[in-house]
Amino acid sequence: MAMQRNIGLVGLTFVAVGGVLGSGWLFAPLATAQLAGPAAILAWLIGAIAMLLLALAFAEVATLFPVAGGIARIPQFSHGRLMAMLMGWTAWAGYCTTAPIEVEAALRYASDWLPWIHSGEKGGMTLPGQITAAVLLLLFTVINAFGVAWFARINTAMTWFKLAVPAIFIVMIIVDKFDGANFTQYDGFMPYGMSGVFAAVATGGVAFAFVGFRHAIDMAGETRNPERNIPLALILAVLICLVIYGGIQIAFMGAIGPSDVTDGWKSLKFESDLGPLGALAAAIGLLWMVSLLNVAAVVAPLGGGLVSTGSNGRLAMAMANNGVFPAIFAKLNVFGVPLWALLLNYVIALIMMFTMPFGEIVALNGAAITLSFVSGPIAVLALRRLASRYERPFNMPFANVLAPLGFVIASLMVFWSGWETTWRLLVLLVLGVILFAVRLAVMGKEDLEPAGVIWFLPYMGGISVVSYLGIYDGGIGVITSPLDSILVAAIALGSFYLAIQNRIKQEQFDIFIAEEERNQIEEYGSADQIEGFGHHAKG
Repeated sequence: MAMQRNIGLVGLTFVAVGGVLGSGWLFAPLATAQLAGPAAILAWLIGAIAMLLLALAFAEVATLFPVAGGIARIPQFSHGRLMAMLMGWTAWAGYCTTAPIEVEAALRYASDWLPWIHSGEKGGMTLPGQITAAVLLLLFTVINAFGVAWFARINTAMTWFKLAVPAIFIVMIIVDKFDGANFTQYDGFMPYGMSGVFAAVATGGVAFAFVGFRHAIDMAGETRNPERNIPLALILAVLICLVIYGGIQIAFMGAIGPSDVTDGWKSLKFESDLGPLGALAAAIGLLWMVSLLNVAAVVAPLGGGLVSTGSNGRLAMAMANNGVFPAIFAKLNVFGVPLWALLLNYVIALIMMFTMPFGEIVALNGAAITLSFVSGPIAVLALRRLASRYERPFNMPFANVLAPLGFVIASLMVFWSGWETTWRLLVLLVLGVILFAVRLAVMGKEDLEPAGVIWFLPYMGGISVVSYLGIYDGGIGVITSPLDSILVAAIALGSFYLAIQNRIKQEQFDIFIAEEERNQIEEYGSADQIEGFGHHAKG
């Protein structure tokens, strides 16, 4: 069975919005306020700008080559299989944590009225809770296994609800209790400086929330009219979610009472099982809003888990097409869905959920996926040289400036996540290289284009050293702010231009594209269904 291009503009936009509006909006307003105070608003703006720059980069390359699992496939076209392995492996490992995070978040809220899910004081899941989590993850897999059209309809319905509830919350809180003085009178607008804002971006939930836009990239291979729908969906999703998250943050901070911040914003907390938004609504007497938030607290993460499951299936499929995973994971079922890839991800998600602490899963998720995004800006300029004969349905504006800027900001977001996350990323990368080496030893060698990863060694090494010496989450504090961020920006900028110079040779690019065209014919059934490859070539 061939893949089906059944997702339209609304469906694709809601795939991205559904991924962004998972569990993040439920806990991020409190976490960012603790880290940055009222300047948490800037954290959302920085996060949105960063993701918009990355979205514009991927909009160009994903419309040029609309393939399933694009984050893992596109780096191969610009820098070879080894680079694609590193980026794809990092993204895949990060993706595998998303559904467990969303299920855990949903069950934490559901345990208020299903106390048998967790043991003790919000402790670990009980055996019945673990079984429930496993069933929910399996349900996501089953829904995705029946085709992208069914998945898109279910996700669109859930996303409308996920948009409506926070919008109602914003309006009701601002109308009922909003004090603009909260943004200046408690140690000022920026009580912890820009370092607090940067920490809020990386570890306060901003990066975790916004990386959800990536799902639209991975569904590019099943999108109608990708030349129009992919860039519009990516841009609309980031802007819609900025309005929602920014509105929630403003409403939340404007409704905080003086007694909540007597010891500063870092001390802000709510001793309630309702979560920060529910506790705030209860404190001002909006009990019907509490009930609505309780429902949304379960539905929103489950919707995010559903989207991430489908997206990750396409990524595992892309890894198989890259030659990293066995070919069986690229096989499609009768509904045009990579079922074996979905099953692989289900098993890995279960292992992660039941063996890793929740906090570690969240930290690894945002950093790993953000790291995988750095390939987008590089691919834009590299492919403008390698694929110069191709017509581009969408051009990233001012790419010579915005592409390196997006790369630098994404690199800073990885750095701001702190040393505790960075060393885990290094372990993840080493593990990926080891597994790939085993795969090559068993299944044979192939053209890896090792020159394509030369830039990555000083890049990741430099960020790691500064992270260890810096001030963010586990760093020893030898290098202070803003010098640490300036050093990382310089390392990133140098690595960016080194990566452009170390793109693959033109003849190797042509081989990869011919190979991908054959894959496309197999996936879509005929050359007439291919959108993006030979159809965009000039002459």
